[in-house]
Amino acid sequence: MTDIDFRQEVSPVPGPQTTNLADILERVLDKGIVIAGDIKIDLLDIELLTIRLRLFVASVDTAKKAGIDWWETDPALSSRAARDELREENRELRRRLDELESEDDDTGTPAAIKEKQGT
Repeated sequence: MTDIDFRQEVSPVPGPQTTNLADILERVLDKGIVIAGDIKIDLLDIELLTIRLRLFVASVDTAKKAGIDWWETDPALSSRAARDELREENRELRRRLDELESEDDDTGTPAAIKEKQGT
């Protein structure tokens, strides 16, 4: 008689895979996630307040692929945007100053004031 080994190697039952926070964050930033919600406050069927929340969490590269880059043009967030805004404001003020200083030779009245007076 031959000895037969009926024992089989039993592999462990697969359980839920564990991932760490860094892996989850990397996936979220790589793909992006949108969270949306509305908060509405009514009193006696009269709408008092509605707040709409839209949150898009992603990496800068993913956001740019989605066409979102407002932080580059917001002067509160970008020093380049702040400089550009100041430069544009300065240009507009100089234009308005030149307009006011261009006086009519006959009356000495600035051209902008003459336009307002209708003369």
